[in-house]
Amino acid sequence: MTLIRSKKRVADHGEVFTPGWMVDAMLDLVREETERIDSRFLEPACGSGNFLVKVLQRKLAAVELKYAKAEFDKKHYALLGLMCIYGIELLADNVDECRENLIEIFAEYLNADESDDIVKAAANVLSANLIHGDALTMRTHAGDPIVFSEWGYLGRGKFQRRDFRLDVLTGSSKFSAEDSLFAHLGKHEIFMPVKTYPAMIVRDLAAASDDTPKEAA
Repeated sequence: MTLIRSKKRVADHGEVFTPGWMVDAMLDLVREETERIDSRFLEPACGSGNFLVKVLQRKLAAVELKYAKAEFDKKHYALLGLMCIYGIELLADNVDECRENLIEIFAEYLNADESDDIVKAAANVLSANLIHGDALTMRTHAGDPIVFSEWGYLGRGKFQRRDFRLDVLTGSSKFSAEDSLFAHLGKHEIFMPVKTYPAMIVRDLAAASDDTPKEAA
């Protein structure tokens, strides 16, 4: 692919795409994490998904290695792998393209189409995980604080979702510092989710709209 779409976009937004060979070389530096299904990756300038696509492919390869013969587990752990991928992007068309690229790879892996609940669930997950916004200000394009969902797999087809504000999460290192007034506190005492959802199955996720809260409670 070309590394730029237009000189204007480069000038206005610094938009340059990282070639695939370079993405692979960078991900190889953290190979063990890229091959762990539940490791979380955030790309703060995700573009159309060059990095996130490669991460998803590696996660799905790990799913295949472990769950190829167990269709139920394969489907649910593939979704968990997707749930652990996050992106922020300034340009709306890039966000849309990134979502499409990830969904295409996910659906192809499971031999599913857009009418299947698992693909609908994946699309709703990505509507929460891929944000049209600015990673530097940690706000959406509409000016609201960026909120990300922490997804967990509880087993037996059930998933848990908790929403956190990005600006709060990025402050955790300050509160954890040895000389901090809050160093004696556990992170769970300071960093509370904006919202916690009931456990959900794939059918629930497929039917859900993205109701990610825009402001902290």
